[in-house]
Amino acid sequence: MTTFGPDTLPLGVFRHGDEEPRIGTALGDDVIDLTPLGLSDTFAQPTLNAFLALGRPAWTSLRAQLLELVQTGAVESHLIPQSAVTMLLPFDVADYVDFYASEHHATNVGRLFRPDAEPLLPNWKHLPVGYHGRAGTVVASGTDIVRPSGQRKAPDAAAPTYGPSLRLDIEVELGYVVGTPSALGSRISVDDFKEHVYGVVLLNDWSARDIQAWEYVPLGPFLGKSFATSISPWVVSLDALEPAEVALGTQEPAVLPYLAGERLTNLDITFEVYWNGELVSRPPYREMYWSPAQMLAHLSVNGAAVRTGDLFASGTVSGEAKDQRGSFLELCWGGREPITVKGEQRTFLEDGDEVTITAHAGPLHLGEVTGRITPAL
Repeated sequence: MTTFGPDTLPLGVFRHGDEEPRIGTALGDDVIDLTPLGLSDTFAQPTLNAFLALGRPAWTSLRAQLLELVQTGAVESHLIPQSAVTMLLPFDVADYVDFYASEHHATNVGRLFRPDAEPLLPNWKHLPVGYHGRAGTVVASGTDIVRPSGQRKAPDAAAPTYGPSLRLDIEVELGYVVGTPSALGSRISVDDFKEHVYGVVLLNDWSARDIQAWEYVPLGPFLGKSFATSISPWVVSLDALEPAEVALGTQEPAVLPYLAGERLTNLDITFEVYWNGELVSRPPYREMYWSPAQMLAHLSVNGAAVRTGDLFASGTVSGEAKDQRGSFLELCWGGREPITVKGEQRTFLEDGDEVTITAHAGPLHLGEVTGRITPAL
């Protein structure tokens, strides 16, 4: 449970006892039940999608109304303790795209997977590299993660074998939630990012590194990524995150015109990764090479439509320092440099392990996303 300040006001879907799921916002240790406030007829629904589809004027108006109601104490009679509710998946995921926007992470993975070649492929600084994931395997925080099975091939083996992943990993990411759709055949410019994206969730894109390493050439990630992606239950609006906006860093070489803009920004967010309750990493988001506006512009530049409930993620967030790496693959350097967790030398995830990712933007808390590993079926 995360204590949210009065400036955050994230939206989520909760169930209280045997009552029907509905939409609320978090305040302190409580949930404000939005349905009886009469602000929108979309709040009595079990998903945020109808509200997200209303678009930016409605999003901005709701935040202004909620801020006033909280300041005047008008929500006191509609508070439910967070400890008394069950948080659900906040929106129905239409499509899911995962990017690869951290130069530190891409460089580390390139060195690990392709030690005899340049770590960054020739296209990496010209476009936000990404791939399509499976919307149906995006799950709410707290959902157990079943260890995936698949093909894996040891470097010295003549042929692959089948079995449970032995190199199960995490990826610390920020997910962007699309509200306003676009038409097939149209393009979204970098300047229109905020017209389409409502807010963000914390995201853990669980990864089976041994399955991934064997399958990813030539078409990229597939079964090593598609078994589960966990997201936080609370969606924090871009409006709430405005104080955390920072200018995008320099991009060299210069990007093509459709990716260029005078007001491109990142977010000054710091993540914390807890492995079985022990803090092991603090990845910084502000160092990401590609901005979310560029990701959305690239996603749609070929005319692909975006839909209400689309989710696109940043890819692993890693900083330059070892204790800022956003995956265990990087933290243990492919298994060659174990780290100490609760007094034990560890590399990848074992059955029963629990990982919790939290984040904050200055004083603004963004919640948490948690998952526990259960044995393969």
